[in-house]
Amino acid sequence: MRNNTAVSINDLTVAYDDKPVLWDIDLDIKKGTLMAIVGPNGAGKSTLIKAMLNLIKPITGCISFFGSSYKKERSKIAYVPQRGSVDWDFPTTALDVVEMGRYGKIGWIKRVGKSDRKIAVDAIKKVGMEGFEKRQISQLSGGQQQRIFLARALVQDAEIYFMDEPFQGVDAKTEKSIINILKKLRDEGKTVIVVHHDLQTVEEYFDYITFINVAVISSGKVKEIFNRENIEKTYKNRSFTDFSLFGSD
Repeated sequence: MRNNTAVSINDLTVAYDDKPVLWDIDLDIKKGTLMAIVGPNGAGKSTLIKAMLNLIKPITGCISFFGSSYKKERSKIAYVPQRGSVDWDFPTTALDVVEMGRYGKIGWIKRVGKSDRKIAVDAIKKVGMEGFEKRQISQLSGGQQQRIFLARALVQDAEIYFMDEPFQGVDAKTEKSIINILKKLRDEGKTVIVVHHDLQTVEEYFDYITFINVAVISSGKVKEIFNRENIEKTYKNRSFTDFSLFGSD
């Protein structure tokens, strides 16, 4: 594995009830990139992230982070799950949620100290949620909840950030705010991997892309592989006119 590789996946296959949802995945993700994972519903995008994070056990394959196992490198990895997978009714404040991101650094038993609280408060400011620290997480809008979970990821001070549909259910202003934060992470040398569904914004938001539909269709720089051919291969059951990205011939 080359030294500039953050994540390396080899021969990964995952099945639910004996039906493959990911098939023979080989993928290298470079350090310091902002990558979109795109594909139709049921293509295995979220499953791929969960397999990388050891949340799902694959049938075959191995995954390494900076050349080591997830277990050894987990402190360098942050994850923002899909909003739909979170219990938003759990009685906790926005600040409490963000502070949870520090537990990997301080341990679950120790109390959050002044320095860690300051890091959490600063992250809340960074995502534009200043003044909401004491608000119950259940009382926030969808976009506000998403920003708080992003703040929780930021305080982990990770090297690799996984985001599963971070723009789902947020308004345009929040989306721009989130993508600017992700671009800043990339510019700081972090690796950001985003499950994304809006093909219209791929070229503006990302520098790398992986097309997936059970298998990897193509992976590389957006400017080199984000084209009609790869989109049609990936979304083969839909008319290309659905996307209206490249105009008509």
